[in-house]
Amino acid sequence: MIVVLFSSCNNGHDKVHNKEIVADKYSLHDYVLLQIQSKLAIATDANGKIDDSLTLKFFNPVEEFYYTHDYASAWSDTGKFTPQINQLFSYLDTAIRDGLYKEDYHYSALQKITSVLQHDSTAMKDAVLWARADLMLTDAFMNIISDIRQGRLVNDSLAYKNDTTKFNNFFCSNLNRFLKEKNQDTIFRYFHPQNKDYIALRETVRPFLKTMDTFHYTILKYPYEFENENDSIDYLNQLKLRLSESNYLSFDKEIDSTQLAFAISKYQKDKKLNADGKISKALIKTLNNTDNEKLKRLFVSIDKCKEFPDSMPKKYIWVNLPSFYLKVIEDDTVTLKSKIVCGKPSTPTPQITSAISDMVIYPTWTVPVSIIKKEMLPGLKKNSAYLEKKGLKLYDKNGDVVDPTTINWTKYSKGIPYKIKQGSGDKNALGVMKFNFLNPFDVYLHDTNQRYFFNNSMRALSHGCVRVQSWKELANFIAQTDSANLAIGDSLSYNADSINSWIAKKLRHKIPVKYRIPLFIRYISCEATNGKLVFYDDIYDEDKNIADRFFAGK
Repeated sequence: MIVVLFSSCNNGHDKVHNKEIVADKYSLHDYVLLQIQSKLAIATDANGKIDDSLTLKFFNPVEEFYYTHDYASAWSDTGKFTPQINQLFSYLDTAIRDGLYKEDYHYSALQKITSVLQHDSTAMKDAVLWARADLMLTDAFMNIISDIRQGRLVNDSLAYKNDTTKFNNFFCSNLNRFLKEKNQDTIFRYFHPQNKDYIALRETVRPFLKTMDTFHYTILKYPYEFENENDSIDYLNQLKLRLSESNYLSFDKEIDSTQLAFAISKYQKDKKLNADGKISKALIKTLNNTDNEKLKRLFVSIDKCKEFPDSMPKKYIWVNLPSFYLKVIEDDTVTLKSKIVCGKPSTPTPQITSAISDMVIYPTWTVPVSIIKKEMLPGLKKNSAYLEKKGLKLYDKNGDVVDPTTINWTKYSKGIPYKIKQGSGDKNALGVMKFNFLNPFDVYLHDTNQRYFFNNSMRALSHGCVRVQSWKELANFIAQTDSANLAIGDSLSYNADSINSWIAKKLRHKIPVKYRIPLFIRYISCEATNGKLVFYDDIYDEDKNIADRFFAGK
């Protein structure tokens, strides 16, 4: 056996061999083992980084796998790859159907290194290359099964790759199974979540891929800050380029401001926007809403669905904020659907998992501190009679009514030592009914005195609470559910008829709910409805920001 070593120093670490040529192929296994062990030792002190071009994203479970296998290679033997590598590449070539981008799993680098190891007679003897390929393949496999099962959005504290209990019973055991089974193409199916929303949304990917416009259009920023005139010129050129990509003008010709405004106006008219010929958030958002960006949002939504339990409760209330709808689900069937108004982008409705605890008929409204600071205090500074015009009253810490005209409001800036309340009645901001549920954000479901908002297509208009158009039907459903789940010998202080009677008489009542119906408030910007993919406006830019984080450059 002849061994030729070429060494170099790497980023201050111990020596890392660039090549280690092993003439005797039967000794190659041992040298590859030593190289795997050496590279993992380097990565231990560098957060998984082996060198400038390779970082193991799943270093901890990867290291555990090789430790339990005495650092022996898993994907090759005596200078030949095992058949499983073909199955891995085969899956990656179609991974887009599962919402995964193959380049996230060392795909190009693996294609290159495996090709060299299979066709270059000198490289075939290089223990360093074999070790590198083995580590990349193992890291890729573990990354894939984690992304299929958990998705990419899970918090680090909950991620399988940081959970030591998952190293052996999830990562290592499944890799062992993959490397031993003859029919490996079925193994990836095993990891898919089983909740119906995930299944339905994933089934829309292939049809979307077949019909999508794959051209990568220019993406524009908005708002755009111009530091100088050149920035403004560059931005206008980017806009012209984008409009030319959709055939609204010719980019290779000189375009003046009048021609640009005309092209913008034509585009706005075709997209049913306000055709004023001006640059606006709505214009840029529509231009950026390409099929490629939609695909990213679809993948974000698929990952969000992975966070749902495989089995949902028998009955539950589902609020999807971008859809502007509330649904009551019974046995996987929608039994009630209602329009909602949710929080404005500046005061977004939080995502919550809770359960309805009580209902209040003709509630009073205590104005939240955030609204007092942002709206009420500026209003009082301009006009001390502001509260009276809004039907609101001021209370001191003892609960006594205070005349706001007797207070010097100019001395307050961050808040006030008073409470502002609105009495119950038809003019109350909460309307006739309020639905309470435990949450740290002081939000709730409720009726509204601004019912005309439900006629709007864009209904992100509240301070954060969720206004429900079909509040009476929701209250009746909760009452009927309470009655149907009443234990033998138990009794209820109310029913659907008594609710309707109290409403008719305009009597204030707080009704405790015994059978607490689960409530899920979520943000999913695309859904599968009757087998069809439906996209909603990304009202808080949440999914765009997630896509920018995980899918930049794709």
